[in-house]
Amino acid sequence: MRVGPGRLSELPDVCQEAGISAPLLVTDSGLATLPMVENSIISCRDAGLRCELFSNIKPNPTGQNVEDGVQVYLEGQHDGVIAFGGGSGIDAAKSVALMAHQSVSIWELEDVGDNWTRANGELIAPIVALPTTAGTGAEVGRAAVILDESSETKKIIFHPKMLPQSVILDPELTVGLPAALTAATGMDAFSHSLEAWSSPLFHPMAEGIAAEGIRLVREFLPRAVQDGADIEARTQMLVSSSMGATSFQRGLGAIHALAHPLGALYDAHHGTLNAVLMPYVLKANRAAIESRIERLGRYIGLGDTCFDSFMDWVLSLRAEINIPSTLSELGIDDQQSHRIGQMAVQDPSADTNPITYSAEDYERIFLNALTGQL
Repeated sequence: MRVGPGRLSELPDVCQEAGISAPLLVTDSGLATLPMVENSIISCRDAGLRCELFSNIKPNPTGQNVEDGVQVYLEGQHDGVIAFGGGSGIDAAKSVALMAHQSVSIWELEDVGDNWTRANGELIAPIVALPTTAGTGAEVGRAAVILDESSETKKIIFHPKMLPQSVILDPELTVGLPAALTAATGMDAFSHSLEAWSSPLFHPMAEGIAAEGIRLVREFLPRAVQDGADIEARTQMLVSSSMGATSFQRGLGAIHALAHPLGALYDAHHGTLNAVLMPYVLKANRAAIESRIERLGRYIGLGDTCFDSFMDWVLSLRAEINIPSTLSELGIDDQQSHRIGQMAVQDPSADTNPITYSAEDYERIFLNALTGQL
């Protein structure tokens, strides 16, 4: 991992170190027209790399997006992928690298049991990742969240070799991110670390990483939202994002178990969903995590470290960075509440929530978040 302003210039060197001579730069359509993407392609070409662009990716990337990317990859005879963008772009890019030379369907590689062994790991293309948001931490993950449009469900696709070989964390790539997206993606990073911290699984190293990731959110997210050109805040939030995604190998929980179906059904922004759901899930989980949250409060420097003080900080942070208070403010309604509960209980993230909930429990948490019942 290379961290610091201006390190985008090292992209050609990083590609060559990864053995890539003909990279396909994969990003979303919103970023594709920006100078940083064009300049990256030009710098690669100037260094003798045969670099092309694929950007037909939705905000919630679909299986069809991945298939389209694989076709471009194969037709262009590429030998590696540059994953450039936010979580959607990087997840799609990693999936293209995974599927380019496989004989199985992407859905056969859903993160269930040992499904990943169905893929030929030797055929997975090398990946170099450059995040442009500080949220998902997809650049340090071995999985991708892809929408299966036929069933309207988000599925986690996993293989150990989906992990990028190299990552460039250049805060200058995030400077132009609007305040609302800075807030939403920052809360996504927060949710990863918080759910990892709350997980009942034993992984003390992940727990320590999660705690520091949350401390960085407390210190630097308001600064990054207030002043998008604050390079220190942008750098530290990129670090917090990577830490969050590293820590959640300890597990996620009910925030993500609900956010995944809501994102699939309503095409809502994942980080925003996590931010809105967070206090409602915290309240539901209170009995199982109260002492753990008190310990976290001490680490991040809250004056009063009781659970209620932590909750008050979460609510005040959301208000300070203009996160909506309810799901209804995102255009979500109660028409599919029963289905959402059923989808949440089946989501893999539910497995490591500190309390095991039924579909009815998830439906109740969803309705509370919809109407603002805390």
